[in-house]
Amino acid sequence: MAAPRRPIVRAAAVATAAALGASALTLPAFAADEPAAGSPQAPPVYSVVDGTLDWGLKESFRNYVVNGAAGKITTSGGAQQAPRNGVFTFGGAKGTYDLGNHALKTAFKGGVRFTSTVHRFDITIADVKVHTKGKTGAIRADVTLNGAKQNDIDFATLDLDGIRPGHGEGGAVTYKDVPAKLTAKGAEAFNGMYRKGEVLDPATLTVKPGAPVPGPDPDPKPSPSTTPKPTPSTPTKPEPKPTPTATQPKKVVGGKMSWGMKESFRRYISAGGKVTTAGGAKKKASGYDFPYAKAKWSASAKTVDASFGGSVRFRYQAHGIDMTFSDLRVKASGKKGTLYADVKAQGRTRDNVKFATLDLSRVSYAAKNDVVLLDKVPAKFTAAGARQFANGAVGSIYKPGDPIDPVTVALTLSKRASIPPAAGSSGSSGSTGSAGSGASGMGGDTGPAGSVGGGGSVGGDTGALAETGSETPSGALLGIAGAVVAAGAGAVYAARRRGPGHGARA
Repeated sequence: MAAPRRPIVRAAAVATAAALGASALTLPAFAADEPAAGSPQAPPVYSVVDGTLDWGLKESFRNYVVNGAAGKITTSGGAQQAPRNGVFTFGGAKGTYDLGNHALKTAFKGGVRFTSTVHRFDITIADVKVHTKGKTGAIRADVTLNGAKQNDIDFATLDLDGIRPGHGEGGAVTYKDVPAKLTAKGAEAFNGMYRKGEVLDPATLTVKPGAPVPGPDPDPKPSPSTTPKPTPSTPTKPEPKPTPTATQPKKVVGGKMSWGMKESFRRYISAGGKVTTAGGAKKKASGYDFPYAKAKWSASAKTVDASFGGSVRFRYQAHGIDMTFSDLRVKASGKKGTLYADVKAQGRTRDNVKFATLDLSRVSYAAKNDVVLLDKVPAKFTAAGARQFANGAVGSIYKPGDPIDPVTVALTLSKRASIPPAAGSSGSSGSTGSAGSGASGMGGDTGPAGSVGGGGSVGGDTGALAETGSETPSGALLGIAGAVVAAGAGAVYAARRRGPGHGARA
């Protein structure tokens, strides 16, 4: 005989969670013999079949009406007032509890009227409702002040933080002495006697949960007898199809990103290292093209959020460099933007690095011939971007704000759209070359030439840089390698022997 009581007990647990904002409390109530929440058989909304709201509005106001203003307090519609000018009880609660967002909505019967001929006010509060969600809530009501009515205003706020429910007969749940404060609209209802934020009498809410509320038929089918059929005498005409350019926003279907990272870095790697691309990325004279992955674009809002595939890997074994850039993303809004990248250095990966800032003050977000072209957008290292080149011993030779190669993003809005050939030109130097042609240091694009021993061998040491234990990636003795420009390969070799990078940990 215990089975018929289960829906009441389960629903009571649901209402309890509504006030606490603790969704975990609802799970045991359904785990025993109900379908899991979110399944087609689990209705997300439960009914509230009865309940009361015990609330006195504000005790000092009640005393003022009866004693100071020589007025009257009268109830109607089923509302009652406790003896000795006590609190009011509004009954007949009806409403719902939404399992999806743990929101309780209840409406109560009755109203209360405050009148004073001496002080000339007439205030009625009726159609009272309580809405809660998690640890917050509100008391709403229709308020009539001296004949002027406002419907369904938020009269008071409720704070359910720390409120623990009690349980009563028939599965009823009670939230006792919930703190309440006056809203701005509520203050107006008191004819200016009180201000927003004034502490009101606490409210006690009691609700009796009921059965689940059936959801709508997910696939309603019209009855054959009621389905209208066109008569031959009145032929129907097909609706004209809207033209994509006139009424429907276009979606991005393809594109690419062109970027060279930093020209001086490419030249440095070409002196004795190797650059490889993968995943659809391709080398070109001035950098690399990265294939389109996905994108969102709005010309009116001047926004682009585009992601690109492929990767480029820079290796210089003699100098302990092994860095890979992948999963590139450009997020632009108005005149500013950011380039994000996953960066792998010395076997350690940093995902979604905020790598560079973008200056879009001179670009147009408008499409031309179904192509959106953000061409040669100036870019500068962020602090996080510069830090990817850091070494525990000497730090990074790059600083936040240092310029890097510009970025070009081209997005196509149709399969027939053609990206202009010049899109993506980001420098004049190629990504490959001999040791002689790549003698420039990494820090500047036009620095003095220095010698890197034939084929990139420095002092005959071909081992990779060991971990230093620093917080940043221990990638590449980039700072020390930059010393090649000033002191030649011998200084690099000496520094590597002295520092912790040669097989030691800091």
